[in-house]
Amino acid sequence: MNQDYIKPDNWSIIEEGFDKDRVESSESLFSIGNGKMGQRANFEEQYTGATFQGSYIAGVYYPDKTKVGWWKNGYPEYFAKVLNAPNWIGINVLVNGEALDLNTCKKVEDFRRELNMQEGWYKRSFIATLPNDISIKVITTRFLSLELDEVGAIDYQVGLLNADAEIIFQPYLDSGISNTDANWEEHFWETLEVKSEKDQGFIVSKTLKTEFHACTFMQSEIYVNHKKTAIDFSEEIQENKISFSYKISAEKGATLSIQKFAGYVTDMNHDRKDLIQPAKAVLARAVKMGFEGLLQQQKDAWAKIWEMADISITGDVKAQQGIRFNIFQLNQTYSGKDERLNIGPKGFTGEKYGGSTYWDTEAYCIPFYMATKDQQVARNLLSYRYNQLDKAIENAEKLGFSNGAALYPMVTMNGEESHNEWEITFEEIHRNGAMVFAIYNYVRYTGDFDYIPEKGLEVMIAVARFWQQRANFSNDKNKFVILGVTGPNEYENNVNNNWYTNYLAKWCIDYCLETLKKVKDGHAEDFDRIFGLTNLSEAELMKWQEVADNMYFPYSENLEVFLQQDGFLDKELVPVEKLDKKQRPINQKWSWDRILRSCYIKQADVLQGFYFFEDQFDEKELARHFDFYEPLTVHESSLSPCVHSIQAAKLGRMKQAYEFYVRTSRLDLDDYNNEVKEGCHITSMAGTWMSIVEGFGGMRVVNDQLSFNPRIPDEWDGYSFKVNFRNQILKVDVKKDNTSFSLEGNEAIKISVKGKEIEVHPDTALIV
Repeated sequence: MNQDYIKPDNWSIIEEGFDKDRVESSESLFSIGNGKMGQRANFEEQYTGATFQGSYIAGVYYPDKTKVGWWKNGYPEYFAKVLNAPNWIGINVLVNGEALDLNTCKKVEDFRRELNMQEGWYKRSFIATLPNDISIKVITTRFLSLELDEVGAIDYQVGLLNADAEIIFQPYLDSGISNTDANWEEHFWETLEVKSEKDQGFIVSKTLKTEFHACTFMQSEIYVNHKKTAIDFSEEIQENKISFSYKISAEKGATLSIQKFAGYVTDMNHDRKDLIQPAKAVLARAVKMGFEGLLQQQKDAWAKIWEMADISITGDVKAQQGIRFNIFQLNQTYSGKDERLNIGPKGFTGEKYGGSTYWDTEAYCIPFYMATKDQQVARNLLSYRYNQLDKAIENAEKLGFSNGAALYPMVTMNGEESHNEWEITFEEIHRNGAMVFAIYNYVRYTGDFDYIPEKGLEVMIAVARFWQQRANFSNDKNKFVILGVTGPNEYENNVNNNWYTNYLAKWCIDYCLETLKKVKDGHAEDFDRIFGLTNLSEAELMKWQEVADNMYFPYSENLEVFLQQDGFLDKELVPVEKLDKKQRPINQKWSWDRILRSCYIKQADVLQGFYFFEDQFDEKELARHFDFYEPLTVHESSLSPCVHSIQAAKLGRMKQAYEFYVRTSRLDLDDYNNEVKEGCHITSMAGTWMSIVEGFGGMRVVNDQLSFNPRIPDEWDGYSFKVNFRNQILKVDVKKDNTSFSLEGNEAIKISVKGKEIEVHPDTALIV
């Protein structure tokens, strides 16, 4: 834990007291989004202190030319950048000509932020004494509409506390923005038009290279003592900026407000030839509803989300706050409405990592969306990869693979590989297996086998071809080996025979061969189409089978554990607990050379395989591997604690499972990795949900039925969650002495609880 200033609360994230050193971290934690756009919690008014400005539009990116010291064949030509979009939240405030700036105020008192997760709004309040000695009270509320998802709204109130004063509100739009992490310090937007019509402002701009077109728009209303008031205004138009100035003279005790409606329309959804017209239409709807109408609609929309997605915990406020923060961020990052979009690792909270999609989606996020929304949302995420299969085949061809072999990218916006670190781009190929596991996981949970002949099988074949070509036969071992890889543990590069990668490769081939037989038997027409489309042959399938049947897995007979990779036992195995805490996190304290030579594991690697394929190992094997690898794991990846929490719970080690849960749920709130100012770890938040549902709840799908093995941490009095399983909603309510199951649906379903089959009927709670 590196910070502890967030106040515990069941439904809100709260900060009290103004600290300039916390501004950038809070900008991440209090971020808001609606699936189509999002923004860091930057101040609306001018701020000259350290800040990380960020406003983002889903799906909009820039191909930033790769910057490396030594170019290698096969490198991606660019690194996809999540673009900082034109700024629409800005409202400069002048008090008797003095700009409100919390960095220069004489005094800032009663500063408070609140991100209300239950209702989906962000509020900030404070009392500021300006350099001219005038004191004002500011209350500002902001949200991005879930329903009218191209618009956001701001209510900015200023109360005069100690003097009469002239207040000037200056709402503005600014397209002269840049990214914090640009490789070549370029600007990524070109402004095409800056325009005003009455009290509406518009900036039409496009991204360079990718040529996404966007219109940023705004319209404002002024209130004096909470009454809407017509105020004359002036405007200023610059090359990349438009602003209006509303000047109001008021007496001490008065409250002056500006309500600003603003947002983006883009050519992803509108004709780029005239984006101002749909912007006007959106503004007309927003202004007609008004701030309060939009806010009520927002509350209703979030209530509907929470009705299904909430996990309630009693007896532990910090644990409750943590899981709701994670669920909130996941829902405001991805709504599931648009299959062109995906879940970026930072969501709308920052720019680090670039790209929209990592293997995190398939390994961690799909289970969350599948169970808390419906199978169509999960299908959309799978279709996203299917629609990019041609690009995955191109990626593999660039590295010398052939015959339709596919290598899905580590980072992508459009299917092309856009990660420019060689040990990731070339070596972290295990990501390919996650694509197939996601299909398997989806079919297992939903029963929707039709997805496989429709789309999934083509992906599975292309991935199997990659694994068959990537493996080579070792005469020394008399086995097939996979050389020069990086596993999930990115603190090991260019290793041979990473166990997880080898196991996943074998499994992908076996699963594809098994599925081909099922499709042939049950979907003969689709089988013939796919067999012809992919030019498969029985001879090729025999080659696959040979590789799968003869894959090499490093193993220690002495320790009775699979080894993370060849040579792992040559390392000095010093448990993490013996590391000086001043040396943590090692990725910020040590040289990369020292990290690579160490035994320390960034995240679950072998144990990731035991998580995916737990039904292929018994509990004794899991315990043996957990006891060997966890003490060497530094958990410096956001994806690490959740897997360990699930496995510790399975082993009945609830104290350890709880500790890992707290870490994964409060990873950003308590800044465990000392990097939250760069943005939140969105995709790993799905792992927090898994820690409770799969870990403490013990939920699995076995033989087409839900199975549970509920456990509860000592720190909790109870917890409950819902899952949508095959279009029936099951609520699970776990207490210390019993578990209750209730069903919202039309038919009874059979489930297994601690190995015993029971039947749950609609609208009747069954207590076990």
